[in-house]
Amino acid sequence: MPLVNRQIARAYLAAGDPEIKQRTWQIAMEALVRTKLGANRHRWETAIRDPAFDLIRTVLLFETQPGQLFRVLERGTVATNVFLRRIHNFAVDVGWLPWPSIPKRQWPTVKYGDKRAILIEEHRAIIGAERNPERRAFYELCWHLGGSQGDIANLLATDIDWNQQIVSYRRQKTKTVALLRFGDELTSNLRQLPSVGPLFPYLRSVRSCDRATEFKQRCQGLGIQGVTLHSYRYAWAERAKQCGYPERFAQEALGHNSQAVHRAYALGRK
Repeated sequence: MPLVNRQIARAYLAAGDPEIKQRTWQIAMEALVRTKLGANRHRWETAIRDPAFDLIRTVLLFETQPGQLFRVLERGTVATNVFLRRIHNFAVDVGWLPWPSIPKRQWPTVKYGDKRAILIEEHRAIIGAERNPERRAFYELCWHLGGSQGDIANLLATDIDWNQQIVSYRRQKTKTVALLRFGDELTSNLRQLPSVGPLFPYLRSVRSCDRATEFKQRCQGLGIQGVTLHSYRYAWAERAKQCGYPERFAQEALGHNSQAVHRAYALGRK
């Protein structure tokens, strides 16, 4: 009976959507990538090349069994879990998967590795060792603004309001606006950058992974472990928490829905 019911369901589905017999997971992945823009699209293009997805690339969406997805999760990493879940939800939302292959509560929990903020001593050591003036200024702004590396690298001179001493920009990932007021120390750093156009002409032209690799190499040379460029974001959020900065203002400063703020303030409530 299960086989008969499945054949009946297949006939009904094929009548309503003729392409259902050709639509594979690879097609769903590519369709989802086309909805993304900029750096987010590049992130997705890299994600769908995950070797773990080879197990289901040619599998038809509506014939997928839960065990097939669980085998992908077993072979993959934390990122595999995150992106496969989003691809699966996308297929359900657009009607390509008639029903969820794995119920929401049965997905394995996403367990990220421990992350920490960069310390002021580590930041100073990196600045002291960096001989490239553009990278040195870039790390300084990451420290003072707490922005993601992509947002900081793409800052423009027009993002600075010198009269109000405010830096504002729209986040690439979430499209929310980050708004921060700066003081004398950051003013000195900003004055050394171009007064028109991009603040970091070279760094904005390279891939995010290349900026991350350069930073990693600098840290390795100094014996600094456990930090990435994103650690600057955690450092800003933790400093805001320590000085009693209201959480909603910290969210506005780093861009709403900031995971760094959520983490830092949640740690303080435990």
